[in-house]
Amino acid sequence: MKKLIFVFILGILLVGILAGCGQKSQADVVKDLGKKMDSLQGYHTVAEMTFKNGEQKKVYEAEIWYQKPDNYKVVLNDGKKENTQMIIKNKDGVFVLTPSQNKKYHFQSEWPNNRSQYYLYQSLVKDIQKDANAAFEAKDKSYVFTTKTNYQTQLLANQSITLDQKSLTPKNVKVMDKDMNVMIDITFKSFKVNPSFDNSTFDVDKNMATAKLDAQTSATPQPFTVMKPTMNLDGAKLSYSQEVTNSGPQKFIMKYTGDKGYTLIETQSQVSPTSEAIETTAQPVDLEESFGVMTDHSLSWSKDGMDFYLVSDNLTQSEMQEIAESVSGQVTK
Repeated sequence: MKKLIFVFILGILLVGILAGCGQKSQADVVKDLGKKMDSLQGYHTVAEMTFKNGEQKKVYEAEIWYQKPDNYKVVLNDGKKENTQMIIKNKDGVFVLTPSQNKKYHFQSEWPNNRSQYYLYQSLVKDIQKDANAAFEAKDKSYVFTTKTNYQTQLLANQSITLDQKSLTPKNVKVMDKDMNVMIDITFKSFKVNPSFDNSTFDVDKNMATAKLDAQTSATPQPFTVMKPTMNLDGAKLSYSQEVTNSGPQKFIMKYTGDKGYTLIETQSQVSPTSEAIETTAQPVDLEESFGVMTDHSLSWSKDGMDFYLVSDNLTQSEMQEIAESVSGQVTK
């Protein structure tokens, strides 16, 4: 009888132990993520980002530094150092740098806290925490959350976030449209938590000087390559396109008319004669392959040795961003 009682008690204990070793629930993981954010002092990560536009695919690398409470640096590169762009946030504000052109914009902005950011760890965690209807799955030593997003553009409506089960750091993010088609695929190649930072990590002038030297060392002549939007916006019809020839830089203008009319001006990038920061009341915006400067009625950005300026009295900021992100179709002049 005593033996039977002992076996019964042992069975209960084993069931309890096995239950304790089971997979964590969604609520448990979300709670652990909150604790992780509270203790996080900083991180450094390198991510490979694949952008899909129809049949086209472009691969970029992003290197990100974060130091608590509010220092950020994101370096975006297409594999050519002369095309590097970066965004830095420190105690002085937010700066967008294009070293190859000696251009530097200074914003007073809520970036990156005002929108989802698919390459920032804490932004991904915030999206997980805010979405009460997020889907959850544990598989392959990972936790996978599928959530809604908070991007400027409606084309990026959902995201699948894969976290390492042990460290809870991101392994992969897929950003999708409303039909769950993958538009952006991000793989985190390395992720170091709480690294040490030197005094120059978030220093704008030092980063600008170093990146300018790299750009000059690897610089190659950039052709005048005119690009056109691949997005067909209802209410916008191409009225005319023409190259402007004068004594200044080459310029190409595309005029779209209609209820959603706009004008797109393209020029070959020029090196700024001064390195002074351009103070602006505009806002920085992530255009996937570059960083842009947005106002209520205009959006400007640089990419692949070209400067783009989009202006419209009819488009919303979201529509301007969607058009800018679609400027990838080459024009045959």
